[in-house]
Amino acid sequence: MLRKIGFTTVALLIATSAAFADDIVGNWKTDSGETAAIAGTGPFSITLQTGKYTGKRIGSLNAGGDGRYSGEITDPATDKTYSGKAALSGNSLKMSGCVLGGLICKTQNWKRN
Repeated sequence: MLRKIGFTTVALLIATSAAFADDIVGNWKTDSGETAAIAGTGPFSITLQTGKYTGKRIGSLNAGGDGRYSGEITDPATDKTYSGKAALSGNSLKMSGCVLGGLICKTQNWKRN
C-alpha cells in the first residue's frame, strides 16, 4: 500500500512540474522598459511595477494550453481595454492587444526580468 502511494505521489509531482514548465508568473520587462508583474494561478493578473503607471492593473489572462493565454489587456495611457492574447516561448512573452475580433493587433515582446 505504501509503495502504491509513493508511486502515485511521484507521478503527481512529475505531472505538476510539467504543467508549470511554461509558467508566465513573474516579472517581465516591457518594450517600453517598464516592469510588469504577472501573478495568480488563473486568471493571471498583470500589474505595472515601474514607470508612470506603477501599480496599475493592465490585464487579466487565462491559460489556453501550449504556452498560449487569452483575456483582456488595458492600455494604461488611455484606459481602453482590448481583447488580449499572449504566447510564451522560453523567456519571451509575445503580448498582443486586438480589436475587430483579432484582425488588428498591437504587439509587444516582453522579456523575463
